Amino acid sequence: MDYKKHIKIVQDWPKKGIKFKDITPLMDNGKVFKSAIDDIVAYAKEKKADVIVGPEARGFIIGCPVSYALEVGFVPVRKEGKLPREVIKVSYGLEYGENVLTIHKDAIKPGQRVLITDDLLATGGTIEATIKLVEELGGIVVGCAFLIELAYLNGMDKLKDYDVMALMQYK
Repeated sequence: MDYKKHIKIVQDWPKKGIKFKDITPLMDNGKVFKSAIDDIVAYAKEKKADVIVGPEARGFIIGCPVSYALEVGFVPVRKEGKLPREVIKVSYGLEYGENVLTIHKDAIKPGQRVLITDDLLATGGTIEATIKLVEELGGIVVGCAFLIELAYLNGMDKLKDYDVMALMQYK
């Protein structure tokens, strides 16, 4: 399916010069959204994923229906201060400043096969941080799945040691 037909490009949002890729039209179309999720589910089955991990917030949008379809668990990765139990955390750089992601300390069991999902691969910082959390807990990252890859931001450079799939690519 040509998923790009269902992405709305919003010029100069959130700031001038950015061409924002809005996934909500894709999600608004139930058949198209189901097809996209089904494609990621097929990838997850191929990778024999035991659990799905997604960073907040849009990683939840993709990861939860994938975990539901596979009948496996979903593990949220959240910003600092959002998870109620004991966590591990990792800091990572942003264009202007730093962010911290956390995961419950008992969320991943050593040896579990983990598929990481998100809506978009841009610079790769969020996914790289998510991978660090999963691996610190002993999880094995078997793949990373995205709706969109912004190839011109070179996020794949940070994921070169991992299997990655994206349903769409913008160069």
